[in-house]
Amino acid sequence: MEPTSAAEIAARLGETGYLSDEGLATVTYLALRMQRPLLLEGEPGTGKTALAEAIAESLGLPLVRLQCYEGIDATQALYDWDFPRQILHLRALEAAGGTNDVAEAEKSLYDERFLLARPVLAALQQAPAVLLVDEVDRADDEFEAFLLEVLSTYQVTIPELGTVRASTPPVVVLTSNRTRELHDALKRRCLYHWIDHPAPEREMAIVRSRAPEISATLAEQVVAVTQRLRADGGLQKPPGVAETLDWARALHHLGTTDLDLATASATLGALVKYREDSDRVRQALDRMLRP
Repeated sequence: MEPTSAAEIAARLGETGYLSDEGLATVTYLALRMQRPLLLEGEPGTGKTALAEAIAESLGLPLVRLQCYEGIDATQALYDWDFPRQILHLRALEAAGGTNDVAEAEKSLYDERFLLARPVLAALQQAPAVLLVDEVDRADDEFEAFLLEVLSTYQVTIPELGTVRASTPPVVVLTSNRTRELHDALKRRCLYHWIDHPAPEREMAIVRSRAPEISATLAEQVVAVTQRLRADGGLQKPPGVAETLDWARALHHLGTTDLDLATASATLGALVKYREDSDRVRQALDRMLRP
């Protein structure tokens, strides 16, 4: 059953371990009620992809993920034909002596059993479902235009088979790290929300919810350091919530209950991902860990 309020969707997301603020819960609820795509922008590691996963889990729907990349086109998103199986089919026809009717043989090649459904088509076929279009900013303008058409009609035409139309429009979540600006036409089609890094209290609650095995003292120290790193600036990639959780878990696996300089320095690979950032953080750790 669909949620009937923003508070209910926040509660359902919370049951999956995803803690949303009021603004995010409200726009998520509206996207569900209005059957509009939800466009999430923000720094990497702020929970954009995790929200789509939590929506799917909270609603009991399958999650279909389309990972965008430079050069992706409609074929990778929609469908393709299983060429090896088609060849085997032709050989089987030849062996059975059934290839005299060329037109009939060609028609048999484009049967639905040879169709390879890519994420967008799979989401339409499985509807209701959650379609995650991840890192759409990495794709090009032409792919944006293609997405706009599909998200406007929720249908795909396959020349050999006809039109596939979703019985129920999928819940569509698009994410962007804002490596480039998306076109206004795509943004107008969506409800929009910017996901920022969480405040200390909310990040602490996230760590306690997603990694309850972490001691309260260690969680407080990890969150405090992460928050200071973001506030100080100067890093090529400030750590996101995902890195906060990774670091806390890494420290826990080493048996750490109270953060010390040596262990913090040795586990920085879970928190920062650039050599320059590691050097900068390592130099600042002593200052950050002082009472």
